[in-house]
Amino acid sequence: MQDNLLTGIHVRLRALEPGDAEVLYAWENDTSIWNVSNTLAPFSRFQLEEYVLNAQNDIFASKQLRMMIDLVGPGAEGQPVGTIDLFDFDPLHHRAGAGILIREPYRSQGYGFEAMELFIRYAFGTLRLHQLYCNILPDNVASLQLFEKLGFVRCGIKKEWVHDGLQWQDEWMFQLLNHDG
Repeated sequence: MQDNLLTGIHVRLRALEPGDAEVLYAWENDTSIWNVSNTLAPFSRFQLEEYVLNAQNDIFASKQLRMMIDLVGPGAEGQPVGTIDLFDFDPLHHRAGAGILIREPYRSQGYGFEAMELFIRYAFGTLRLHQLYCNILPDNVASLQLFEKLGFVRCGIKKEWVHDGLQWQDEWMFQLLNHDG
């Protein structure tokens, strides 16, 4: 592991840059992931350019933080492979939600695990959070495996929480507690 808090062996977490609007346009408009991102309508390039330009890094003001996940290393430096989000930031109770998206050709290669390890270290060490939580559909096997491998524990079930257009699905809630901070 390198000395930089947000850089690992294969990935780096970084703030959004204006050039990210195009890749976010493709990801945010991928209807196959709308059910896990609570998206109901497509985003325009203009909307995403404005979002990137106006994204605040002040988590206390916006109550959320999105970082890009880039590859590091020769031949791959700066290649964005996904995003990681902190949302519903609650400074009073020291908790927030966590979400991650890894682009299709980069899944199942350990990038999501490494990015989440960096993110957890940042959330618990720098932001001094006591807990992170996530919400996962039971059929999202890859996310279930990732978060369980990271130590998240299933703590609840929201019955018939998500409607996929055909039927209601339960959503599982997981949390990771920071007992060191």
